[in-house]
Amino acid sequence: SKGRTPHSYMHSGYYDCILSANALPVMIPPLTKEHDVGPILDRLDGVMLTGGDDLDPKKMGLAPHPSVTVVPERRETADRLLCKLLQQRKMPVLGVGLGMQELNVVAGGGIYLHLPEDMPRGIPHRDPQGGPHRHTVIMEPGTRMEEIYGPGEIRVNSYHHQGIRKLAPNFRAAALAPDGLIEAFEGKDPNWWVVGVQWHPENEGHISLDMQLIEAFTSAAAAFRIAPALAKAS
Repeated sequence: SKGRTPHSYMHSGYYDCILSANALPVMIPPLTKEHDVGPILDRLDGVMLTGGDDLDPKKMGLAPHPSVTVVPERRETADRLLCKLLQQRKMPVLGVGLGMQELNVVAGGGIYLHLPEDMPRGIPHRDPQGGPHRHTVIMEPGTRMEEIYGPGEIRVNSYHHQGIRKLAPNFRAAALAPDGLIEAFEGKDPNWWVVGVQWHPENEGHISLDMQLIEAFTSAAAAFRIAPALAKAS
């Protein structure tokens, strides 16, 4: 805000869940130049794109909406650059909430600006008073997410008013809400570990199975780090 000192922060759940999966979390500053971001990614094994407010509708060619709380411009610019570079490098990435939507938009997908209006017959995806909310999601058969969570449905926390309208071509749906909204996606490319989830596995309202998603992500990051050495050895 005007007159206030700019600052960056994150929910402690993000780094706590990474630590619990025997990995070391590093917070990336909101860098907007590729020559600044590249050297940082050279030293990392994977990236978790965290949640936040909403993408700027104008940057997607959409009209403003009164329900939208736009994420700071510097962060959106930095996150969009990260998404592009992660795809180019095929670096393991887990997108959570806003991070999921950013991955999809940068890869060529689109979002609903306000689900109560865009899907009026859909289920509630957040508590109107801002309190805890849950609903079921159904895993798509044959997906990485089904391998992680098991077949059938689970109950997840839900705090979002936006969602995926159009899935990017290089992603496939991995979990759906009862109203058909995509709640998780994953990459089609077997050489790129990428998962996006609309719920929050780092949040206090997570379920025990969510830790398996974090562990799958950190395992993919570890494999990414040793892949060049294995290629040389062969």
